[in-house]
Amino acid sequence: MPEETPRANFSGRAAIAAAGLRGRLIENLLVSFNCCLLAMLLVVAVEWIARGAFQGVPEFVVSTSRAGPATVALVALMLFAGDAILGAAYRSLLLIAPVVLLLAFFSAQKQLFLSDPLYPSDLLFARQILELLPVIVDARPLAALGIGVVFLLAIGILAYAVLFAWTRFPKLNTRGRLLRLAIAVPLLASCIPLAQYDRYSWIRDRLSILPMMWDQNANYRHNGFLIALAFNLPMLKVAAPSGYRADAIADVPLAADAFAVDRSERPDVIMIMSESLWDPTRLPGVHLEPDPMPTIRAHQSGNVFSPEFGGMTANVEFEALTGFSNAFLPQGSIPYQQYIRRPLPSLASFFRGEGYRSIAIHPFEGWFWNRTNVYKALGFDEFLAQADLPELEKHGKFAADEALMRQIMVKGEASDQPFFLFAVTLQGHGPYESDRYGALRTEIESGLSERALQSFATYVEGVRQADNSLASLMHWARARERETIVILFGDHLPPLGPTFQESGYMRDMVATRRAELDVMKREHETPLVVWSSRTGVVTGLGSISPAQLPYHAVKGAGFRDPFYTGVLGEVRKNYSIVDRYMLGLRDGGSKPGWLDGGALPQALSDYRLLQYDMMFGAEYARERFFPGFDWLLRQGMESRKEGEAIGATS
Repeated sequence: MPEETPRANFSGRAAIAAAGLRGRLIENLLVSFNCCLLAMLLVVAVEWIARGAFQGVPEFVVSTSRAGPATVALVALMLFAGDAILGAAYRSLLLIAPVVLLLAFFSAQKQLFLSDPLYPSDLLFARQILELLPVIVDARPLAALGIGVVFLLAIGILAYAVLFAWTRFPKLNTRGRLLRLAIAVPLLASCIPLAQYDRYSWIRDRLSILPMMWDQNANYRHNGFLIALAFNLPMLKVAAPSGYRADAIADVPLAADAFAVDRSERPDVIMIMSESLWDPTRLPGVHLEPDPMPTIRAHQSGNVFSPEFGGMTANVEFEALTGFSNAFLPQGSIPYQQYIRRPLPSLASFFRGEGYRSIAIHPFEGWFWNRTNVYKALGFDEFLAQADLPELEKHGKFAADEALMRQIMVKGEASDQPFFLFAVTLQGHGPYESDRYGALRTEIESGLSERALQSFATYVEGVRQADNSLASLMHWARARERETIVILFGDHLPPLGPTFQESGYMRDMVATRRAELDVMKREHETPLVVWSSRTGVVTGLGSISPAQLPYHAVKGAGFRDPFYTGVLGEVRKNYSIVDRYMLGLRDGGSKPGWLDGGALPQALSDYRLLQYDMMFGAEYARERFFPGFDWLLRQGMESRKEGEAIGATS
């Protein structure tokens, strides 16, 4: 057998090397193709889950007039970079897919009960969602069981993939990993400026990515869940209004009667935010006998135009206590969770500055909506949460309104000094299960389906009991020697779902965010009572934003204040509703989209400047416009100094 020549030996090795190179090239191309395919499938799954339906998903993914193709490309680049870091193909998918699919699921559930998709700020109250899960499970046990089975199945598949498939995925050599990083990282870094929604981007325009921050539902539909979620990340930081500086705050005029006092006797002030309180007789095609809310109807002063629907109680509470407006904050933000990290002026601090005791009561956990920390920052002397109250009678899983009213009366009787008391009820919270109240005392005639009627009937009984509890409180107040002012309002419409749709009250199961004023009033108005045990009902208030309530609380108690009656009074002269999408004029007119661009009227501009200054700025306005708050802070600083001095001496 002839020996192999050197040339033949070299040619053979070259052929083997070439074949190996071709094999690696084909393998890399196949892996890259598979990553792109997996990226597309992941985007399809995310959109399918987040939208709650497959309709519109194919068009989103393939249409060049949508952001779908750009989303697929971005996810593919993330997979390329992740695999390069982890050293093997497809590994990053096991980390990225569960996270984005779970976020998409949360977004779908949020849209089912509220009217907004998931925002980054929602992740700040994940603990609260977990706390409410038992209530949701009790209300929809079969649906909860199905979700639980799917969740466990997904956990099993993920565990299998990590334990067995992780080591079998194709390894990437050093050259392949560096090449992937060299391509993916610069491209991903170049996309970071695209998230700056308030700046024009030629590339973003070419990719058909269009930030629609004024209409988040359209934003999520057009740009897809992942890109829209990224757009909302910068909104966690609030930009200063144009022209904000010390001299701009100094130029805001003080009202002529900023510090006047109308009376020598100081009345007690009780403000009650009633969970999901709404007038059920507004539902078309439904007859209720007897009227479930005769006390509220006989003493109704007007309506509160809630900035929320079906939930987000803390945002309504923020306006009612501070007089500040959610309209000047990013959509999706939750001030209680995100922004209140330092003392902030409120009705609590105002009344304390006038010699009152400020008390907050809520028969649930103090950490819920971060209330323990927030109430301290707002200046309350005392916060009674569930753990601080005696065992209260419950209807379903929630404390009864009547039991809460009795606690309010107990606190009132025990207080020698005038007090401001803010209470948040819980009984009206959904879901409205059929066995919550037992016997129902209101007859209902309607064409609703059995499921919708059951939920509505439970809700109506809750309204009836809330009305009875208000009657008890007013009866107690009339018998008191000291005048008592009671302000009661609903935080938002109840999450009645199909009831609204079936009756034709609303087009969808959740309220719209942008519509004509009459439509938005129908979907956002809740009853408002402003009543004095001495002078009776304050009438003719119309439909007002919750941020206007401090004006009526302070003025009704006989005080004048630079901000609460001065600045809010100037706003009130021309505007009744200050909502992110709708400006309601005092003469009945409206200005939709008033924040979309252009200069603000002077009263609203001053209002916005003061709010930013006290929430995020240098507090230039503290001494001039919030004297009670300023006094409270000074007292606190003096107490701390005394404590430090005593500690140093000892």
